[in-house]
Amino acid sequence: MDYGQRHAVELHAAARIAQALGAAGHRVQKLDLAQIGGSALTDKSIALPVGGVQPGIPVTYVPARNTILLALALGWAEVLGAQYIFVGANAVDYSGYPDCRPEFLAAFQNLANLATKAGVEGRKIEVQGPLVDLSKAAIVKLALELGVDPAMTVSCYQPDAAGRACGVCDACRLRRAGFEAAAVPDSTRYT
Repeated sequence: MDYGQRHAVELHAAARIAQALGAAGHRVQKLDLAQIGGSALTDKSIALPVGGVQPGIPVTYVPARNTILLALALGWAEVLGAQYIFVGANAVDYSGYPDCRPEFLAAFQNLANLATKAGVEGRKIEVQGPLVDLSKAAIVKLALELGVDPAMTVSCYQPDAAGRACGVCDACRLRRAGFEAAAVPDSTRYT
């Protein structure tokens, strides 16, 4: 999803991963959440945090982003006749995002089956968050077990044009800590 984020590096990474894993299809939908503002990820006038993860909801929270993105995924799932929607939300090591909690996913699951023809007619669409209860270390280990090279992924809030992580933003700090806790060499490319 090109939602008006500061960089397109994660979009390029998603395309590479889809191709490497043999996805049946890959598309990028554009939706400019920068028009809403209120987040350091979509508004360049708001500084990205680099001082370490702080308590509370950070300035990198994009208002209602996962609700909006899941709503779009729900529409597409219904058209495709899909039974599942998978989302990579993570609540254990998350940075305070309210839309990465299991309660949010459960609420969206209820909405999905109340708000769709598929749900009303008994063809439930399940919202799955397979990473929601995993630590960053467990996610690193799972990726490696599944043959996914974490170096192909992007979590940095301010990567350079080549996709190298800054190493100082909160997302980089959490990622690095995950590799350390997993006792796995960090394959992330840093500037």
